Amino acid sequence: MKSCIGIIIGFLVLVLLVVAGNSYFIVNEGQKAIVTRFGAPSGEVREPGLNFKTPFIEDAIFFDTRIMKWDGEATQIPTKEKSNIFVDCTARWRIADPLRFLQTVGDISGVQNRMNDVIDSAVRVTISSNYLSDIVRSDAVKAGTNIVAFESENPQENKNDTVKQVEFETRKSREEILNEILEKSRPKIAEYGVELIDFQIKKIIYTNDVLMKIYASMKAERNKEAAIYRSEGEASQAEKKGQIAKELSQINSEATLKINEIKGKAEADAARIYAEAYSKDPEFYAFYRSLESLEKITESRNAKLVISTDSDLYKYIKKAKQ
Repeated sequence: MKSCIGIIIGFLVLVLLVVAGNSYFIVNEGQKAIVTRFGAPSGEVREPGLNFKTPFIEDAIFFDTRIMKWDGEATQIPTKEKSNIFVDCTARWRIADPLRFLQTVGDISGVQNRMNDVIDSAVRVTISSNYLSDIVRSDAVKAGTNIVAFESENPQENKNDTVKQVEFETRKSREEILNEILEKSRPKIAEYGVELIDFQIKKIIYTNDVLMKIYASMKAERNKEAAIYRSEGEASQAEKKGQIAKELSQINSEATLKINEIKGKAEADAARIYAEAYSKDPEFYAFYRSLESLEKITESRNAKLVISTDSDLYKYIKKAKQ
């Protein structure tokens, strides 16, 4: 009898332990749980911590609510100017509504497949409606921006034909294009109880045709910058030459004025000296001036002088011989 009672008590204790073990569950941090009744979702979402349930009737399905990563496959997409590129994308997401997530996709692999379709479609539509340069550019280009471009391969051939002004329409930046893809994908992904946090392009792979176009564009860009620097240098050179010519003209004017002043003063002193000499001995002065004239006349070695006997010069030469 006692042994039967012991067995019954042991069985009851075992049943109580089993019931107690199935009457609660623990939701870890970074998780949420959906309570099910007989396998069907009850709609109850349990937060992290100790939670209770009805034993053998209710159960719990756990979902990781931490941020997770989605990686797409590199896909070939034509841009607006028909340049084919391979775009490799990635995104971050998390389960925002576990109940809807369970009802629509059920598990991680299911939502990954949905994201492949939704994001790939948004990427194709957005990339094909934008230029390649905008997809890789960090800043937007506003309408009316003047761009210097080259007409000739050799800028030295004809400088008048090397540059021109080009007007561009307003263009998007890389960040704006990424936001556009994100905004197109986010509402559709939200239908599965998933929040799409952000989207990025990991890598853009160019085809050979695109690479040649990029190299040509880079060359034109460098030529453009060279033309700008050359134009600025020529303008600076012309400005400096003008300044030097102005300063030289001013120096020449000042020097000419100074020369004229000195020359005028010297001529005045010479005239004064001549006048003083003439007033002291007019005859000697006349003789001296005649000798100066004779010296100038006979400067050439082959010069021949013919004078009459009644000229003043002959008179002074005759006196000098006496």
